[in-house]
Amino acid sequence: MNEHLDVVIVGAGLSGIGAAHHLQSAFPDRAYLVLEARESIGGTWDLFRYPGVRSDSDMHTLGYRFRPWTDAKAIADGPAILDYVRATAADAGIDRRIRFGHKVVDAAWDSGAACWTLTVEHDGTTVTMTCSYLYVCGGYYRYDSGYTPEFAGIEDFRGRVVHPQHWPDDLDHAGSRVVVIGSGATAVTLVPALAQTAAHVTMLQRSPTYILSVPTVDVVATRLRELLGSRRAYAVTRWKNVLISTLIYQLSQRRPAMMRKFIREQTIKQLPEGYEVDVHFNPAYGPWDQRLCLVPDGDLFRAIGDGNAAIVTDRIERFTERGLLLASGAEVAADIVVTATGLQLHALGGIRLTVDGREVPLPQTMTYKGMMLGGVPNFAFTIGYTNASWTLKADLVAEYVCRLLRHMDAHGYDRCVPVPDPAIGTRPLLDFQAGYVLRSLDRFPKAGSRAPWRLGMNYAQDVLTLRHGRIEDGTLRFARATPRRAASEVMARPTGH
Repeated sequence: MNEHLDVVIVGAGLSGIGAAHHLQSAFPDRAYLVLEARESIGGTWDLFRYPGVRSDSDMHTLGYRFRPWTDAKAIADGPAILDYVRATAADAGIDRRIRFGHKVVDAAWDSGAACWTLTVEHDGTTVTMTCSYLYVCGGYYRYDSGYTPEFAGIEDFRGRVVHPQHWPDDLDHAGSRVVVIGSGATAVTLVPALAQTAAHVTMLQRSPTYILSVPTVDVVATRLRELLGSRRAYAVTRWKNVLISTLIYQLSQRRPAMMRKFIREQTIKQLPEGYEVDVHFNPAYGPWDQRLCLVPDGDLFRAIGDGNAAIVTDRIERFTERGLLLASGAEVAADIVVTATGLQLHALGGIRLTVDGREVPLPQTMTYKGMMLGGVPNFAFTIGYTNASWTLKADLVAEYVCRLLRHMDAHGYDRCVPVPDPAIGTRPLLDFQAGYVLRSLDRFPKAGSRAPWRLGMNYAQDVLTLRHGRIEDGTLRFARATPRRAASEVMARPTGH
């Protein structure tokens, strides 16, 4: 017999561990497993090992709602975040419910049995299991490869070329001339970190990005902890930071000229007098049309001011033996080139979905509340905010899934499916202008033109909708397809393998 679970969670990263915590807190006796394709907990924070890797959001909002972040640093480094995720899993016993090296490749829904049959690759073999509810928390980008454009002459370069997503353990950049290609969050993190020991670091960008300095330590949060204790201070700080980030985002969308001027003025204060701010820090797009990059305590600006790093804004003509030839005719010498050129997106971790024998065409499918798929029963997925911390949305999705399961239990339902209205127009799922998003949107499901099919990007509004809104809203359809199946007595192996 195949193993049967009440819920299978796919992915043991930040979202998956949070989902498991919410699920087992709400349903202590429910049989569930977390299936993780890699061999460790942590997802993004275990995968990325490049120098200086850190959060690009404050930890009072990137942290879980149920587990206060108590470290002094609000902008945390990757190892600290990984420890936080792993400690969350260990303290709740979630690590004993994870099966590592298990990659879900196919999920087939059977309405007659009201369950999913999962095809899972493990250790060179294929195993199957069934579950009543499938919850995908694997993020939205490929872990096996990042995005690197085709560069002419790259084979001529005598130095080393690396992508941050797969940072080599043996790479020693001390005393080397390093060129970082890119201008996003990864590049602005790498440059000051590498500049500490490299001979010199050049950030080579095709176009500028909005960059804003923020304090590493949130002094308000520190003071609140002294006055209120960790848990209450965390809740207050979380809402404080949500409101500030929401204000910045809304002003960026509604008063772009004002915000552009504000960010420019802040940048000028951080850089040496006479620096060409309008060449290297003047994006062609509006504030928050792409993600705003945060640098803790202005470390990027400080590295530039100290002369350890520089920014060059130009286009790459080709690689040469000694470095990079630019469209302007200038050549940038390099011993190491880091291609911080972005991610490759991967919808639902590449899992093939079928419903009653028919494959689900993701690009023609509409998302319900940004977390379920129209016409796909007993299924949820997590995509976090693009304009705020990922975990704010992940927590709300997990809470909603638990509310939904509780509602189904109370009414004896074993099937729930969102049914789209054919009259609703479609929109891109991610209304975001970043290159890595635009390259892959055609492979993702669509959002709708109005609620509840629109992907919300406002935390306060989503709190009302997902945490307190009605479950039976006329769009979700419920059914009692079969007599309820008893939960399997088979639980996750204690070893985690």
